[in-house]
Amino acid sequence: MKKVLLIGGAGFIGLNICKHLGEKGGYKITILDNFFRGKKDEVLTGLVNKYDIEVLTGDCTSPEAYLQLEKDFDQVYMLASVVGVEYTQKIPEELIRINTALIFNTLEWLKTASVGKVVFTSTSECYAGTVEQFDYTVPTPEEVPLCIDDIKHPRFTYAVTKMLGESGFIQYSNAYGFECTIVRYHNVYGPRMGFKHVIPQVVQRFLAKEDPFKLYGHDQTRSFNYIDDAVSGTVLAMETENTNGEIFHIGDDVAEITIGELVQYMGTLMNFEGTYENVEAHSGSVSRRCPDVSKARNVLSYSPKMDWKDGVKSTVNWYVDYLKSGKDVFE
Repeated sequence: MKKVLLIGGAGFIGLNICKHLGEKGGYKITILDNFFRGKKDEVLTGLVNKYDIEVLTGDCTSPEAYLQLEKDFDQVYMLASVVGVEYTQKIPEELIRINTALIFNTLEWLKTASVGKVVFTSTSECYAGTVEQFDYTVPTPEEVPLCIDDIKHPRFTYAVTKMLGESGFIQYSNAYGFECTIVRYHNVYGPRMGFKHVIPQVVQRFLAKEDPFKLYGHDQTRSFNYIDDAVSGTVLAMETENTNGEIFHIGDDVAEITIGELVQYMGTLMNFEGTYENVEAHSGSVSRRCPDVSKARNVLSYSPKMDWKDGVKSTVNWYVDYLKSGKDVFE
């Protein structure tokens, strides 16, 4: 049995990794989380009972949270982070504080622990400025220089913390003898992703009968990555040998679509019969994003399988059912 720790394991991606590992078998799983996204819901409870997952509650912005942990793990997934454009706009100073503390405290704990390998989860936001300002290659490979547009803009606080994390985990791994691999996510989506992201927010707006329906950044492009594929890529990055110090883009390079195309397809799914109005994108939003995942394909045997329309349909149906059930909106 491999001993696995997921810091932030109750979140969207973390919980799906727990499910994946539980189904695969051969893992003793521990979750450390502060449950910022809300109560320990039925999804988590079901997985905990089914796969005998150990759940520890702690605020990882405090070093004391790590005192609960055993000192030896084969694998550690560092997933904990405050993420979402809305948070960068509303509480940029808190986002900086929280994400920096999460990174630093985890690194300091790793100095004292015996850990085989760590996967640090990062983001394509780290190089948003490079694509926007210097017309860098799209689809974009891992060797892209990291860059942000404007250090004063709150939108980039999240990217700054992830750049810190990438550098910090690589340097600490070199200094303290554990392996480390970085994965950069590209627009991961799916059921239960929270309500701070474009797809659930658009669902809510359609249900609110917005008409004309505003298409913010209608001509901007994205390549969306369904949760099952993102989980597969993340676990492959952990399990594949000889990836110490490597960075992998985890996304889908097949279907780069415009925001207008995404929203209007969602409108079709939700039987919207009104009109659309093109509106300028929110400040700081990158005009184009699509990853080059050839490195992950070649090294990890990563192969995203979900067609974007099928994935969006599944996600929209989940959110419509959830919202119509009267349940509370969660983070």
